[in-house]
Amino acid sequence: MKKIFITATDTDAGKTFVACALTQALINVGKKVAVYKPIAAGCQQVGDLLVNEDAQLLSQFSNCKQSISEVNPITLAAAIAPHIAASNENRAISIEEISQGFSKVTSLKAEVVITEGAGGWRLPIYINNNIGKSAKKHILLSDFAQDTKQDVILVINMKLGCLNHALLTYQAIIADGLQCIAWIANTASDQVMPYLNENIASLEQLLPMPKIAQLDFYNEKSMSLNDKINAAANKIDITHLL
Repeated sequence: MKKIFITATDTDAGKTFVACALTQALINVGKKVAVYKPIAAGCQQVGDLLVNEDAQLLSQFSNCKQSISEVNPITLAAAIAPHIAASNENRAISIEEISQGFSKVTSLKAEVVITEGAGGWRLPIYINNNIGKSAKKHILLSDFAQDTKQDVILVINMKLGCLNHALLTYQAIIADGLQCIAWIANTASDQVMPYLNENIASLEQLLPMPKIAQLDFYNEKSMSLNDKINAAANKIDITHLL
């Protein structure tokens, strides 16, 4: 089983778009792919469940017959930092809870499990405000990726400042003892970055792992979201992942 964690240089970089497209690209070559989005902040009440729009979209692309609760076990109503949203709901998010959900996904015996992170690499999921030697330290979502030894794909939001954000994120992933196996350039805004091609060329020189796709979420505005994802799937070079 190959385990891939999707992270990004910042929030709203297109992680869900990339995770869906990557899932579809792997399914297109006959792979059984399960998906996991452990935490989602910004959910709507649907019946008895809090449902996140991105998690719901991701769940549609798995070919392992997963329920929305299996895909996204931790849901928070407010669209704010997860540790703050959880605190407002008088709950705490733990690595154990996230790992239990991941174990359920891996039990499906998929060939590939795609996990979509939240925010960037160093997203806090718990911060202990009590000072003392016995106080539990803060917890980051990257701790979960470390514990489960997942390979990482970095989604780079192509905008001013992305070179610095990409290098810092890559260095943090490596410092955590994980492999960053690929990166994807994604234009996640309707504002095209000045000198886009030159910045991508710079990243190709600065980052040692291969670029496996250049995507434009806002391209082809007449296309439906699912059609955009399917078109993006055809642009991803998955040979480095298999």
